[in-house]
Amino acid sequence: MLAGVLLMVAIAVEVVATALLPKADGFTNALWSAVVLSGYAVAIWLLTVVVRTMPVSVAYAIWSGVGTALVAVVGYLFLGEQLGWVKIVSLSMIVAGVVGLNLVGTAH
Repeated sequence: MLAGVLLMVAIAVEVVATALLPKADGFTNALWSAVVLSGYAVAIWLLTVVVRTMPVSVAYAIWSGVGTALVAVVGYLFLGEQLGWVKIVSLSMIVAGVVGLNLVGTAH
């Protein structure tokens, strides 16, 4: 339970850091670069805490799948990115794969 909560926090922090990448301006803006790198450091640290009690394959599948889907949604809602039907179908397949891996990973 705690691992799942920490994983969601880690994903949220990583998504925020990723959404702020444009502000870092290719890491030429020192302040925003520090914010982005700090976000990634916190997210990775939380992930290392999670994998103490959750299989790394399951944790990383959730991390990458949910993170990818959330970044796409954030990009659409806040960064002016397009979200066409191909992207929606592709993201749906990613989420379905994460759910499948999670179900398999928790059925010990």
